[in-house]
Amino acid sequence: QVQLVESGGGLVQAGGSLRLSCAASGTIFRVNAMDWYRQAPGKQRELVAGIASGGNINYADSVKGRFTISRDSAKNTVVYLQMNTLKPEDTAVYYCNARVQPTAVPNEYSYWGQGTQVTVSS
Repeated sequence: QVQLVESGGGLVQAGGSLRLSCAASGTIFRVNAMDWYRQAPGKQRELVAGIASGGNINYADSVKGRFTISRDSAKNTVVYLQMNTLKPEDTAVYYCNARVQPTAVPNEYSYWGQGTQVTVSS
């Protein structure tokens, strides 16, 4: 089993910054990718940013140039989301997702964190 623990959410004024962290632990042979999603009230969950094991990174158009996803250089099981120039429309619960290969057998499983609230006031 794999557990994801997120931290770093909170309340910030528009234009401010927050840094989210997500740490994966448990039975992990390899982390294939770690992504950040968000879900605002009444809306579907959407992909914000993702980083693959090979280093490929992608962002939602709405956050390009403002958000940066990165991985701990020593631990491939920790991912960060630096959020700058925050806007009220960034308000949502942010979830970490990890696609993990638990053993050397090439099976991949998807795990979710519990979510962390980000609120941006205008």
